[in-house]
Amino acid sequence: MKTAVRYKIGLLFSLLLLIGIVSMLLIWLFRPAERDPHEGQVYINDGFNMVWITPLEGVDPSPLSLQNFRIVDGQPYYTGQDFETRRGIDVSEHQQEIDWALASQTGIDYAYIRAGYRGYTEGGLFEDPYYAANIRGAMDSGLDVGVYMFSQAISPEEARQEAEFVLELLDGKALDLPVIFDWEKIDGGGARTDNLEPEVLTECALAFCQAIQAAGYEPGIYFNRYLGYYGYDLSRLTDYCFWVAVPGEYPDFYYATDMWQYSFEAEVPGVPTPTDINLLFIPLAPETPAPVEEGSAEGE
Repeated sequence: MKTAVRYKIGLLFSLLLLIGIVSMLLIWLFRPAERDPHEGQVYINDGFNMVWITPLEGVDPSPLSLQNFRIVDGQPYYTGQDFETRRGIDVSEHQQEIDWALASQTGIDYAYIRAGYRGYTEGGLFEDPYYAANIRGAMDSGLDVGVYMFSQAISPEEARQEAEFVLELLDGKALDLPVIFDWEKIDGGGARTDNLEPEVLTECALAFCQAIQAAGYEPGIYFNRYLGYYGYDLSRLTDYCFWVAVPGEYPDFYYATDMWQYSFEAEVPGVPTPTDINLLFIPLAPETPAPVEEGSAEGE
């Protein structure tokens, strides 16, 4: 009798154990899938760290990758099929007096000239001391020319004022390249632009670009990776040229840009001091198939 009872208890225990195992297996099989915490995000270098970001809607990702470039004598060359590239420098008073005839014979296609700048403490507007000589020399040497304004605007009104300042300096000169809004963060200098909110900075860029466009010039915006990711809302600025500063072998900025500043220390004959150097990407139209002649048959 006792043996029968022990047998029934053992059978019950085994059955309960089996039910428990099956239940745990079913729970494991039908558990909800764990959500990827980075779903919809991309892993990027923001200029300081590798971080995850959520891409902005309406801003095209860059079609460029490391595989699209090769380095020859320290210079990056684009090897893809989608763009024509042109190499150019951007200069200011820091490069001093430039021999433009010599510089134009060294593989440089264009030049960006600083027209002026706003002071970062009191906010005054100043013409670059070498602006007139640089723009005349670059144009006379046959280079394509664009200009940029170093901005420290803290309001859209100040950005419009900067645009008007540039337009006065241009005095109707025809340009080959866009007029660029170059707002930069000043570190450790007690700048009046410290802690400017991204919304205000974006409004400043819009105000500058709209004023430049209204005057008949093409506008654009210069930024480094950090400002591009955190300083501007680029989704509001896609009507304008983007110029990104990314020192290195290729432009590892996530979004598509028109121009890439790849070095701040280029040695260019005719330029007395190291200078910034860039690649401009000009999209190539896709090839269209030749029209089929009337009367021709497939397979002839």
